[in-house]
Amino acid sequence: MAMDKNFIIGILGGMGTYATIKMFQQYAEIFPAEKEWERPRIIIDNNCTMPSRVRAALYGERREELVKSMAESMLLLLKGGATRIILACNTSHLFLDEIYKLVPEAENKVVNIIDACVAELVERNISKVYLLASEGTILSGVYQDKLEQAGIKYATPAEKEFSDLRLCIEAVKQNKYNVKVKSKFIDFVNRNNDCILGCTELPVLYDMYRDAVSSNNLLNPLDIAMKNVHDEFSKKI
Repeated sequence: MAMDKNFIIGILGGMGTYATIKMFQQYAEIFPAEKEWERPRIIIDNNCTMPSRVRAALYGERREELVKSMAESMLLLLKGGATRIILACNTSHLFLDEIYKLVPEAENKVVNIIDACVAELVERNISKVYLLASEGTILSGVYQDKLEQAGIKYATPAEKEFSDLRLCIEAVKQNKYNVKVKSKFIDFVNRNNDCILGCTELPVLYDMYRDAVSSNNLLNPLDIAMKNVHDEFSKKI
């Protein structure tokens, strides 16, 4: 089987590290191979030194620094030969337009995981979803705008529940779990049969607690985006 050696996946990771590890695992599973060279090359920049995406989105805190750091990561991936770039953070997509002003050559290389998720919902004729994401993602409306354009109804956690959301997300970032984290996560995801895991830490929690999850259609935007990249790679073989 002839591989396209020029097809290289770039991952802008570190937002956070365990979510990036999970994404690398998804890559290995989505690109099964009998021989390692049957998979496309992947480059991961685990840029965990970046400022908070949520605080930059909500309060403008260190926003310019964040955009510059993300742009530098994209340049690094492009210089490494990346033909497709995936951002391993939903909230980070809020800053893409600012990043493209600094790195215009990245615009046609980025696989937007939010667009990929909404397109999947449309293709599967799903008319209503529960959006579980960071408070920055929810309050920004970055998903809601796309869902509304597609005619898909949605519900989100209330603002008074954001502290519980942060508890779940930070548990993954710190790799520290307890009974309360499990209880809160299960309560969130079981509210609707169709649920978007709109924060890259949430699929890690799902892997841990899936036996207690009754919702049978949890959509992982990173997983969907990686499958889209797989389909593109397969066409080049």
